[in-house]
Amino acid sequence: MTINSNTKLADILVEYPWLLDELVKVNDKFKMVKTPMGKIVLKKATVADMSRKSSMDETVLIEKLNEMIRSHEGK
Repeated sequence: MTINSNTKLADILVEYPWLLDELVKVNDKFKMVKTPMGKIVLKKATVADMSRKSSMDETVLIEKLNEMIRSHEGK
């Protein structure tokens, strides 16, 4: 899967469901995805949305997600 700014978080989690538990390691603000409201927002949120909400640079966020995926696949 190629992750870019338009990739929906829901699509990423379909491919990599374990990533939901790992998101908080990228940014503490991602704890909200496990709340009832977060689960609603999760369905439509893109990587660009995540970047804005967490105040993280989009490129850094994409790289962090890709690093976690590569690390997990290497196990």
